[in-house]
Amino acid sequence: MLDLLVTHATLPDGRTDMSIAVQDGRIVGVTPGFQAPAAEVVDARGQLVTPPFVEAHFHMDATLSYGQPRVNASGTLLEGIALWGELKPLLTQEALVERALAYCDWAVARGLLAIRSHVDICDPKLLAVEALLEVKKRVAPYIDLQLVAFPQDGVLRATGALENLKKALAMGVDVVGGIPHFERTMADGAASVRLLCEIAADEGRLVDMHCDESDDPLSRHIETLAYETQRLGLQGRVTGSHLTSMHSMDNYYVSKLIPLIAEAQVSAVANPLINITLQGRHDSYPKRRGMTRVPELMAAGVTVAFGHDCVMDPWYSLGSADMLEAAHMGLHVGQMTSQAAMRQCFEAVTMNPARILHLEGYGLEPGCNADFVLLQARDPIEAIRLQATRLRVYRRGLLVAQTAPATATLHLAGRPGTTSFQP
Repeated sequence: MLDLLVTHATLPDGRTDMSIAVQDGRIVGVTPGFQAPAAEVVDARGQLVTPPFVEAHFHMDATLSYGQPRVNASGTLLEGIALWGELKPLLTQEALVERALAYCDWAVARGLLAIRSHVDICDPKLLAVEALLEVKKRVAPYIDLQLVAFPQDGVLRATGALENLKKALAMGVDVVGGIPHFERTMADGAASVRLLCEIAADEGRLVDMHCDESDDPLSRHIETLAYETQRLGLQGRVTGSHLTSMHSMDNYYVSKLIPLIAEAQVSAVANPLINITLQGRHDSYPKRRGMTRVPELMAAGVTVAFGHDCVMDPWYSLGSADMLEAAHMGLHVGQMTSQAAMRQCFEAVTMNPARILHLEGYGLEPGCNADFVLLQARDPIEAIRLQATRLRVYRRGLLVAQTAPATATLHLAGRPGTTSFQP
């Protein structure tokens, strides 16, 4: 007898009336119309079953800290960084763990079962590193939490940051991070990219750098990152996050840059909710959107994901762990409104970030982990349009979250009876 059988499911690739058979935490069959005895049978009723949502760029050490010790009055990136500097001396490990675990609860309820979180390593006590390593251990049964050693104040600019980063990696942090545009000079930024990529190559690590999170078209550290990736043989293991300066670059230079990124197999993460909020602050009108060139990168074969980046922290007062919210905003900012492009936006919060995180066993094929989400939607486009309710969330074949269907019942004068529908 199977542990679980999901019937009459629609899959993201358009297949319908599919049955997903689960045994011992893995998918053992994906077959049209299959029926078999199972301990649990779930009728999807033609609705969408998708692999879980994946967050490729987040800051869990700062999440849910909004208003501490004060509100970001200007709403700018630089005030957010300054505010985080004010907050760090007040942090406790207990509070960091509590906030992160609360966010992970939000994530599970929304079908978000894998998160890459940057963790600031510029504090000599490495308090946030210790806290998120503890969180990683505690949420392992239901969330894949991947941590990036992130020198928020610059690995060369901040005293002791390089030693802290190496120590964080030795403690169990997974990925090498960086922020070259926050170093003191362009030359220092390029040097930091080279240094950090060499550390990653020596230790066999993945790389994920905040790169060119600026409106400055001359901030071009992504070019250096692509070069170092090629030089060190890190193809397919490196990600450039944000890349907002690309929105301001001239088209001729970008026509050279994007092929370099693609050739180096460097992935990209755009954070549409935050990029559109923090960038363009020095513009009057016309005002730049700030998000990187997502459709053009995708067209060149670059793996592109959408991230949430921040939720209720010094940089952003909103957010809810809903990756469909990020996809919805990315679709609009990138003007990705063709049928194919809207489906690409769904892939940017599922398959693409899973590839960036190098998740094993991800997908809806036999042999994959039985991790999936039943959505109150008929296809990926409807899921984005409605930011669809997550009816059931499974991890290794076990139900970890369930939400009642969203319905509205109308009582209208002059209309006989009532009408119930999904708003």
